[in-house]
Amino acid sequence: MIVVKVGGAEGINYEAVARDAASLWKEGVRLLLVHGGSAETNKVAEALGHPPRFLTHPGGQVSRLTDRRTLEIFEMVYCGLVNKRLVELLQREGANALGLSGLDGRLLEGRRKTAVKYVEDGKIKIHRGDYTGTVERVNRDLLDLLLGAGYLPVITPPAISYEGEAINTDGDQVAALLATAYQAEALVYLSNVPGLLAHYPDETSLVREIPVDRVEDPEYLSLAQGRMKRKVMGAVEAVKGGVKRVVFADARVEDPIRRALAGEGTVVR
Repeated sequence: MIVVKVGGAEGINYEAVARDAASLWKEGVRLLLVHGGSAETNKVAEALGHPPRFLTHPGGQVSRLTDRRTLEIFEMVYCGLVNKRLVELLQREGANALGLSGLDGRLLEGRRKTAVKYVEDGKIKIHRGDYTGTVERVNRDLLDLLLGAGYLPVITPPAISYEGEAINTDGDQVAALLATAYQAEALVYLSNVPGLLAHYPDETSLVREIPVDRVEDPEYLSLAQGRMKRKVMGAVEAVKGGVKRVVFADARVEDPIRRALAGEGTVVR
């Protein structure tokens, strides 16, 4: 099993990702494709007069403030526009793709956060009423049913809470959870950079490998800022959970998945 997470930032070559994924699928490689859609969500939110707001948390991570209207826009873009675009591209390449959100069949289930801590003007504050949460369970029976029937699942947040509410959740964490559940051969994170950069945005400063037992050393931890820090820590948890390797790689190139599997990018093993 290979789990591929395609980011949602500007510059992603979705056509190349779909060609590569479909080619592997037709060769008999079992794949799960997870995707984001942040850049498209921001555009739609602006166009609808409900611009995005972001919270910086005490640990330095940044997340989208998700009120009910934002959640609806999130569902519109992730479950609709981006998911169906990927399904269409994969179908065009001959892969029998099937789009799913974490809501469908309770595919991704977790706990809604009752309160979110964030930092503003140097002070820690609490925001309540957010529709965010953390995925804790994967409905593997549903995925096994689809995989066994020959489908290529294309998966996106949101997830569903134990109380039956849609919750915005982190796609990178979802991919890591799926990879761990399947003890995947590889977990590939594709984005608009070639991997972890020692001197962002200098792409010649690519870090080729991160030893999992040294990821919390200052020399590595200081390199991962913002969302990349969350990605790296998620990769470590996945490797510790039985995933053989995690690769951060470039989604702007041809054959992005094959290149990642060949070691092009930053490898955590």
